[in-house]
Amino acid sequence: MAQHRTTLKDIAEELGITVTSVSKALKDYPDISVETKKAVKKLAKKLNYQPDSRAIAMKRNKSNIIGVIIPEIVHFFFSNVIQGIMSYCDQKGYQVLIALSNNQKSLEKKQVNLMFNTRVDGLIASLANESATAKHFKILKEYNIPLVLFDKIDERFECNKVKIDDRFGAFLATEHLIAKGCKRLAHIRGPQHPLNAKERYNGFCDALKKHNLELDPALIKICEKVTLSEGYDFAKELLALDNPPDGIFTVTDQVGVGVIKAAQEMNLKIPEQLKVVGFSDSQIAQVVKPSLSTIHQPGYEIGETAARLLIEEIETREADSESPVGFKQITLDTYLIVREST
Repeated sequence: MAQHRTTLKDIAEELGITVTSVSKALKDYPDISVETKKAVKKLAKKLNYQPDSRAIAMKRNKSNIIGVIIPEIVHFFFSNVIQGIMSYCDQKGYQVLIALSNNQKSLEKKQVNLMFNTRVDGLIASLANESATAKHFKILKEYNIPLVLFDKIDERFECNKVKIDDRFGAFLATEHLIAKGCKRLAHIRGPQHPLNAKERYNGFCDALKKHNLELDPALIKICEKVTLSEGYDFAKELLALDNPPDGIFTVTDQVGVGVIKAAQEMNLKIPEQLKVVGFSDSQIAQVVKPSLSTIHQPGYEIGETAARLLIEEIETREADSESPVGFKQITLDTYLIVREST
C-alpha cells in the first residue's frame, strides 16, 4: 500500500490551526508566533513533511529543473559535457534531468515532448545524427522555453548555441598529417546530417586544397553510427587498396582507434607506414597503443557554457517576459594534441 504523503492540512489538523498558518510558519513569516513556528516545524519534521515540488512549480510557473537531451551516453565527450552542466546548475540551484535520443530523430521528438510535459525551465540538447534540423524543438519556442544547442547544432534555428570550430580543428589535424609527410590522405567522416561532421569534412578538404593535394573520392568513407567497428572495417577497405593512404583523419577518436586496430592486424607500422589523427581527445585516445593524436574538444567547458547561457536566458525572461531575447553563438577554442600515432 502506498504511504500517505504528509500535507499542510495534516499538520494544521493535528495542531488545531489553519493551513495558511502552517504555510506561513514554515516560511518564517513575522506575523506567526515563535511558539507556533516551533510546534509546526517540530511536527513537520516528525511527520517527514516534504513540500510538493510539482504544486510549487505550477504555482510559481517554475520547476528549477533543466532538461538535457544527448545522442549517446557512452561517449567520453558527452559525459564531460554533462559534468559541466551539472556543476554549473548545482551552483545556481537547478536540478538536471537527462534523456537520451540514441541518435534517432523519432526518439528525440519524444524526449522533447517529455521535457515539455515535465515543465522544465529550459533545455540543453545536442541533435541526433538523424536530425537534419531542430524543427521538432519548436514547441519550446511557442511556449517561450529557452533552448541551448551544443556540438551538433542547427545553425538556422533561433536559440543560443555552443560549439567549437570543427572546420578549423579538422584543418589542423589534416595539415599536421601533411606536415608529417603524408601524400595520400583518407578521411573517415561522420554521417551526412550533423553539421559538425560536415564541418570536419570541409576542414579536411580545405587543408588538401591549401597544399595542392588531390581529394580522391575512393579515400572518403562515411560512418552511420560513428563507432570503433566502423573505423576498423573502413580501414581494412582503405588499406587493402592498390594505392592505400599513408594518413587517415577520422571524425572521432573511437573511429581512429578502430583504424589503429585494423592497421596493426595488417602488420602496418604506426606511424612509420600509416599516420592517424582522431577528434575529441577522449580517454581512449590516451590509452590505446600507440596513443592517438587528436583534436581537443573541451567537453566540460561546453557544458558549463551551455548551462550558463540557459540560466541567464531563463532569468532574463523571468525579469522581463516582453522584451525579445538576443541569441548568441559561442565558439570555444580547440587545438591539436600530438601523440604516438603521428
